[in-house]
Order: sequence, then C-alpha cells, then structure tokens
Amino acid sequence: MIKVTNMGIYLTLIAQLDKLARHNRHGSFKTRERYYDAMKRFCAFLADYFRLEKLSNISGKHIVGYVARMKERGRSAAYIKTELSAIRLFHDLIPNPRYKLPGNDNLDLERRSFGDVDRTWTEQEFEDMQQRVSKHGRDDYADMLTLIRNTGLRLHECARLDTAAAECVLRSGMLTVKGKGGKVRSLPANTIAFEVLRRRLALTSRGRKLFVPEGIKTDVVMSRLEQFVIRNRVIERGVGVNLTIHGLRHTWAAERYQELIADGRAPYEARKQVSQWLGHERDSVTNIYLASLKPKKGGGAE
Repeated sequence: MIKVTNMGIYLTLIAQLDKLARHNRHGSFKTRERYYDAMKRFCAFLADYFRLEKLSNISGKHIVGYVARMKERGRSAAYIKTELSAIRLFHDLIPNPRYKLPGNDNLDLERRSFGDVDRTWTEQEFEDMQQRVSKHGRDDYADMLTLIRNTGLRLHECARLDTAAAECVLRSGMLTVKGKGGKVRSLPANTIAFEVLRRRLALTSRGRKLFVPEGIKTDVVMSRLEQFVIRNRVIERGVGVNLTIHGLRHTWAAERYQELIADGRAPYEARKQVSQWLGHERDSVTNIYLASLKPKKGGGAE
C-alpha cells in the first residue's frame, strides 16, 4: 500500500493519471498495470516532497529527486530504470508538458557492481553537511547523520530506533537492530554513537522513537531528511557521484575494514565481519562498500 501524507494533492494527481491511462495502448495488460503502479508511486512522491499539483509540470528536478530517493532505499538500477520508463511513457501522453525530462545517462544509473564506485563521504563533506544542518536548526538531522556515520545503520534502521534500543546499547555496548527481511544483527557502537543516544534519550519520552515526533510517520521523517541532503549536498564531486545518506554506510564500512586489517585480520575475514555488521550474508557484497580502498592502477595489494 502506498503511504501518502498529502492525500488531497495525491488524489488530484491520480485523477490526471487515470485520464492519461485511458489512452495508454502501450505493451501488454501486465505491462500497463506495472507502469500504472509505478506512476502511482511517483505521484505519491510528487505530492509529499514537492506538493506538485499538475503532471504537466513534471521537470528534471522531480526526476532527480525521485531517483535519489530510490537509490537511498536500495533499489537496483534495473528497478529504477523500469520506474523511469513508466514515468516517461505517461509523460509522453501529456498533451502539453512544460519540460523535457532528463535521460538515464544524466542520472547516474550505473549497474551496482563490486567496488567500482566510491560513495564514501570525506570528513570535509560530512562537516559541511553538518554545518548546513546546524544553520537550519535541525539537531535531529545532525544526530541521525552522525549515528549512521558511526554505526553503519540503514536510514530506516536509524529512524526506527526507540528508547528501549538506546538503553540496551548503553548497557551492553552493542547495537541490535532488525534489518531487511527481518534479519536481526548486533554491531559495535563507538563513543560518538553513545553520546548521540544519550542525548536523544534525554529528549525522548519512554517508549517513543528517538527521531520520530508524535503524530509524524517514520517514512515522512526519513523522506524529509533525504530531501534535505539532496537540497544541500554538493551537486557534483568531480566523478559524477552525488552524496547520499547511504554513502555514510560506505564510509563506516571502509573504516571498520581498515581497523580489522590493522588488528591482524585476513582480508577475507575482515570483509566477512563487515558484511555481517552491515546486515549482509556474503563477504563479496562488502566489496561494494570498499570502493574507496580499491588499489589505483599500479598500486599495491589489498
């Protein structure tokens, strides 16, 4: 079920979508259904993040924002391309669209490969983002980004932390979370993470989530933070890769891997341990997160 905050705007967009869908003769019935559902998801995004009321006003910024959100939530390149195909199909059915939509070549949709793309944040990039957060008075955003940076949590795992989880970390020194597929894992928390959790506990009523105010849905909190990062990040890093919240997991993973190697772990054992902390099953998956450590041409060993 699609979750929407701005239901009035969403229904307005769906009414326009239904009108377009009546004229859609593209593909099989199954394809039409798949594309229609994809467009409904996009309409929900437009309603909640941009409050856009006319499909004819869809522009490049809406596409870029939607792609960033799908990437942040771990969607594959193939999935994203299918969603974009649906959007472009319906955009072509609009009688007089105001803008031309960007092609996939301009949206950083490379296939997810093993260790080819460095998505880590530099210390300067993280500090710059935190300064922007502070300028807007969003201590909650600062704490969420800091916690992800120092624990490797996924955004949704961070957003769902409650007071009980925080108290458990302060007692045991280990952070236990339920990740994708309901898998439960435990990972170490450092001093910085402890400080964030103590601070949030002092600000949160017992039994409540640390970062979700009463009356606000968790997905809304996540989406607002995603949009904040999109609006405030450096657009280009010189390699065509934009900063994402998920990139903080890459930063954390690379640092943990280096620490394990420094402690005498073999590369395979280090990758396996980091993979488990990240919530994956295979050490090979960790290579995706270790692109920043990939030897340069003519470089040395692992």
